[in-house]
Amino acid sequence: MSQLQGILTRLKNLQEQASGGESSQRYFEVNGERKCQVTFHPKTVTFELEVYNEKEKPKRYQFDNIDMITIEIFDLIQ
Repeated sequence: MSQLQGILTRLKNLQEQASGGESSQRYFEVNGERKCQVTFHPKTVTFELEVYNEKEKPKRYQFDNIDMITIEIFDLIQ
């Protein structure tokens, strides 16, 4: 549960950093390997999740719910 809370806190901080109208982003890593990047777009109030997989192009997903993207990131880093 504490890992979920940590992810949620980081995403909320990302929202606060983007308050000036500019998008802000953050990487999530496991053992130094980037698993994904999250970008918060304040104009549309959406999160964009870019998932990195070996030997594949990154895949992008849009979320308008902070809880749903938190669960998705949690699954990726497990």
